[in-house]
Amino acid sequence: MKDRRQFLFAGSSFAAALATPFASAAAQDSIPARIGYIPIIGTAPVFVANGEGWLKQASIAPSFTVFESGPNMIQALASGTIDLYVAGVAPLAVARSRGVDIRVVASTATGENVFVAAPALAKFFAAGASAAVAFKAHRSATGKPARLATQPPGSVPNTVLQYWLWEVAKADKADIEIVPMGIDATQQAVLAGAVEGAIVREPALTIIQTRNPGIKLIAGGEEVFPGQPGTVVAVSGAFATRNPDAVQKLVSSLAKAAEVLVKTPAKAAPHVGAALGKGIVDPALIEKALTSPATHFEIDPRKIIEPARAMQAYQVKLGSLEKELPFDGLFETQYYERAIKG
Repeated sequence: MKDRRQFLFAGSSFAAALATPFASAAAQDSIPARIGYIPIIGTAPVFVANGEGWLKQASIAPSFTVFESGPNMIQALASGTIDLYVAGVAPLAVARSRGVDIRVVASTATGENVFVAAPALAKFFAAGASAAVAFKAHRSATGKPARLATQPPGSVPNTVLQYWLWEVAKADKADIEIVPMGIDATQQAVLAGAVEGAIVREPALTIIQTRNPGIKLIAGGEEVFPGQPGTVVAVSGAFATRNPDAVQKLVSSLAKAAEVLVKTPAKAAPHVGAALGKGIVDPALIEKALTSPATHFEIDPRKIIEPARAMQAYQVKLGSLEKELPFDGLFETQYYERAIKG
């Protein structure tokens, strides 16, 4: 959405009746946490945890900065501008190989990236035509390759799009033009017909199909990349070392938030809408996005380690990564393991 910019969130203030010296001391003990995120439904557990007051209970005072993609956030990590990264897992091994001490402590969602076709392309998928046949028919009819929008090379959306095109659909590269752009730009390009297809995530999927029902979902998350890893929460090594208890409470709050999202999405929707839509998106639309087939909340980081390795191997094949990088120290699963025991 056009109005997504930088947002600042903080835990709600203590009630006046509790405004005692003890409350002041607690406020002074809060831990500032600069959180970078991309504006997708996969980040919802973080915003539910914040909205429900669980981050405040963990003595975490968050501030939020929105980014257009995970790769764009790596520079902020490297410069120490943010403490927590909430975006796709794919760029993190690269960041770590470049000396950025970053540690994945939780997943938040899987299978998020799906492929949609704008009306000009969707008609060629009629009558059960395979993707390769549809793309070829589009080029034959228009004289041009189908322009497909996704995020920059090295991102999860870019990687899964290419995997689906070349490994699953077996499309002819002459029939395709991949156009890298940011999340908001992708949504607007599909709606405007500036591209013929795109990789999108929620809430973009619900928004664009609500505005134009002629935009069709062609391939779901598992189809574009089996076991598709998605959004994660990663913390800088410095933050984790200074604040291990806060990181533990953060992960525990994410596990609670996922339960709210799955069991009572109507309760979660206002928190998510305030973050992703700045309060102007219809809560019913956000709730629909939370229950979409493209939405799968998953906090257990252990479940995405092997799919993330497979994704990295494919990035090497694509040439977006020079070589496979070690995952040693990238995933720290002990926080989640303690959370579920608790």
